[in-house]
Amino acid sequence: MPALRERATWHMIGHLQKNKVRRALRLFDVIQSVDSIRLAQALERVAGESGRALPVYIEVNVAEEATKFGVRPKELFPLAETLAGCAHLRVEGLMTIPPYTDDPEAARPYFRQLRELLDQLNRRRILPGEIHGLSMGMSHDFEVAIEEGATLIRLGTAIWGPRPQP
Repeated sequence: MPALRERATWHMIGHLQKNKVRRALRLFDVIQSVDSIRLAQALERVAGESGRALPVYIEVNVAEEATKFGVRPKELFPLAETLAGCAHLRVEGLMTIPPYTDDPEAARPYFRQLRELLDQLNRRRILPGEIHGLSMGMSHDFEVAIEEGATLIRLGTAIWGPRPQP
């Protein structure tokens, strides 16, 4: 991986604890899991200490699943207002992981909802400039995600194969 470091943009996806922010910023170029005001403040502080402008995505739990992280749709706009005041964080888009299902079409409403939230965010002009990033879709449902406007897809299983079972 060190050989790829200079040639790749590394995105962190997954829950980020506040106490791991410093390490995450050493390892990743983009954080796709901003899901709270407290995390945004911690990222802003550490990015500011290093003089870095950090691209981030707001993780939205569109299905409002209790077992997943991400802001609920109604919490998106207050978090975006906080991020608008962060000089060292640059919001590039929204990210979601819908409920898992074997039927890719079942994910469509969640992808559509994220796109609609992005449209609302841009119409409200909370953030400086328009944002366009939609990180949604994985190996089994990426085609539906693209149809709904995804600009980033996550293809781990398609590239690396299924995860080993314990």
